[in-house]
Amino acid sequence: MASVPTPAQPHPIAPYADDPAQLAASARRVFEIEAQALAAVAERIDGDFSAACKLILASSGRVVCTGMGKSGHIARKIAATLASTGTPAFYVHPGEAGHGDLGMITDVDVVLALSYSGESDEVLMLLPVLKRQGNKLITMTGRPNSSLAREADVHLDVSVPAEACPLALAPTSSTTASLALGDALAVALLDARGFTADDFARSHPAGALGRRLLLHIADIMHAGDDVPRISADASISEALIEMSRKRLGMTAVVDDDDRLLGLYTDGDLRRTLDDVGVDLRNTRIAEVMTRSPKTIDSDSLAVEAAQLMEAHKISGLLVVDEARRVVGALNIHDLLRARVV
Repeated sequence: MASVPTPAQPHPIAPYADDPAQLAASARRVFEIEAQALAAVAERIDGDFSAACKLILASSGRVVCTGMGKSGHIARKIAATLASTGTPAFYVHPGEAGHGDLGMITDVDVVLALSYSGESDEVLMLLPVLKRQGNKLITMTGRPNSSLAREADVHLDVSVPAEACPLALAPTSSTTASLALGDALAVALLDARGFTADDFARSHPAGALGRRLLLHIADIMHAGDDVPRISADASISEALIEMSRKRLGMTAVVDDDDRLLGLYTDGDLRRTLDDVGVDLRNTRIAEVMTRSPKTIDSDSLAVEAAQLMEAHKISGLLVVDEARRVVGALNIHDLLRARVV
C-alpha cells in the first residue's frame, strides 16, 4: 500500500519578521547592493559595448534575444525595449528554438544571448547552428571566460560584486545589471538612429503618447454639415437654433464664402441674456459675436487643441484653412472621447 506523503512543513519565520525597521533595513540593503552592481557594470562600458552597437547597426535583420530562466525574462524585456525604440527585435525561448523555433532566425539577424553563468546548456546547444548559419552573436554573461563568452563575436561583461540575495542564490543584482545594460544598448542605438518621439509614437499608437503625438485635428473634428455656421445677418434666436441642432455649444459666423467673421458660444448667450436691452429675435448676431475667436488648423495635433483650450479657458475651437474658411469644429468632449485629455 502506497504511503501517504507527509505535508511540507512551513518555513520558519525569522525572529524579526514583525519588525518594520528590520524589514526596511533589509530592503535598503538590496538597493545599496544593486546600486553598487550597476556602478561596476557602468565602469566596464567600453569598446566592446560600442562594437555591439555597431554590429546591430550594420545588420539588415533583427536582434533575436534569448536566455533561460531569469535571464530569459530579462532577454524578453530587452527585446521589447529594442523593438519599441527603433531596433526590430524579438525573443526566442532557447528550449523552443531547439524544437523548431530556430526557423524564426534568419542569417542576417544578430543574436543577443544572456546567461550569467555563460554555461546554459539550452543556449549553448544553439550555437553550432547559429554559427553555421552565419549569425553574429553578442552575449551578456558574468563570466568572461565561460563557454558562451568565448563563442561570442562581442561579449558584454555583466559580472557583479554580489547578489542582493543574502543566500547568494537568487539572481537579483545580476539580472538588474543585465536589464540596465540592455536599456543602455537600446538607448545608444536610439541615439545613433536619430529616433524621435514621433517614431516612438508610431510603435505605440494605442498608448497615451501615441494619441498625443499621432492624433491630428482632422481625425476628430466635426466637418461638413456637422459644423454649426450662420451668416452675420442671422438673429440671435437663429444662432440658438443652429447651436441646438449641431450640439457643439457654439456656432461660427461666416460670410458667403465660409470665411470666419466671428464666433457665438454658450458663454456669449449667458452674457446676452443678462443684457435686458437685447432682443433675441431681432438683434443681429454680428452685434454680439466674438470677432477674433481662437482657431486652429486641421493639420495641428489634437493635443495642441487641448493646450489652447486650457490656456484660454475655452471649451471649443473652430478649424480654419489658410484662407480663414471654416472647415471644422471641435469641443472638449471630442478630446475626451479621443482620450487626448
